[in-house]
Amino acid sequence: PKSENPIDGVKTFAEFIENQSDEFETFHTMPDDSAVILYTSGTTGQPKGAELTHLNLFLNAIFTREITLPAFDKEQLFGKTGMNQLITLPLFHSTGLTAQMLTNLYGGGCCVLLPRFEPETVLDAMRREKISSWTGVPTMFWALLKLIEENRLVVSDISRNLRLLSSGGAPMPVELMLKIKETFAGVAISEGYGLSETSPVATYNHLALPHKPGTVGQPLPACEVRLVDENGEQVSTGKRGEIVIRGHNVMKGYYNRLEATNEAIRDGWFYTGDVGAFDADGYLSIVDRTKDLILRGGFNVYPREIEEVLMTHEAVSLCAVIGVPCEKMGEEVKACVVLKNDSNLTVENLRQWCRENIAANKYPRLIEFYDSLPMNATGKILKRELREMELEKAKSVG
Repeated sequence: PKSENPIDGVKTFAEFIENQSDEFETFHTMPDDSAVILYTSGTTGQPKGAELTHLNLFLNAIFTREITLPAFDKEQLFGKTGMNQLITLPLFHSTGLTAQMLTNLYGGGCCVLLPRFEPETVLDAMRREKISSWTGVPTMFWALLKLIEENRLVVSDISRNLRLLSSGGAPMPVELMLKIKETFAGVAISEGYGLSETSPVATYNHLALPHKPGTVGQPLPACEVRLVDENGEQVSTGKRGEIVIRGHNVMKGYYNRLEATNEAIRDGWFYTGDVGAFDADGYLSIVDRTKDLILRGGFNVYPREIEEVLMTHEAVSLCAVIGVPCEKMGEEVKACVVLKNDSNLTVENLRQWCRENIAANKYPRLIEFYDSLPMNATGKILKRELREMELEKAKSVG
């Protein structure tokens, strides 16, 4: 049937399929055939279509399932309780599609889908559906914690069924992770790392191994992760380098973007554009995006380091640190901060606090308070938009 509300000049989906046969045609597919094209988040640049194969998705679902199994008890795995996964990330997002939906279906679990993330709705669904696991990005956890704290909500009944909370998409501040763990007492919360281009999971805090807050764990089985310098040479343990990945989870390439594909995948290794460091036990920590690196007066400043410290301030609810053009220093460090509702903190007081708690060459000289920060559909903070806003301000002043 045709749509009741057609849009001038736009063919609706109903119109597109109205003359198609209603008989399903089966095609024989190979493991390396393309299964989906997922577009990258575009937080630092224009989105590109990552072409993922059936094997990419299948193995990522299997290994994600295997490394999270220790979180659940027998009643959830084999009994009447069941595995009830709440999905609030959109299914056009690699984490929602593979790490949640496909992983849970492969394990015989139940998927509870919400059309969008809303903190009140999430808590209601967790209670009503006896949710055992949920995956979100850090800003979703922040919003959930904010709702619970401001309304003094009791969530012990949710914790009774909830076994695993997973975070990905962007680095989670350690302070936020500890608060979530305290709020949902007894629940395991683990951080993982990956990209649309890696199907998505590349590393995870394996639940059968000791958990290290602030790290994204260790690589998936049959997935290699290295850190390299600007010359492509592997760096030693403890040193920072760009994260490169090789294995079953790496995409075929960017759809119709050969040049971008050749730039991203070199000698079989996918260059992520993220900076990380391995500790002596093989746990990976994400330092920052190479594109987010701030060069202030010849010194490298990693925004995440500043954000981690800012999040420990009792009045700071959310923050993002960016570099803005500066004639004297090349770039200056700016903190974009969302305060807690009951805070009367001033910019000058926060700047003084930063001066006392952050190295002299790194602390943010520029601080601005925001009611909210720009985010994309999956809840990632769009630093690109914050930088563009700064450029527009500079032009208007000029």
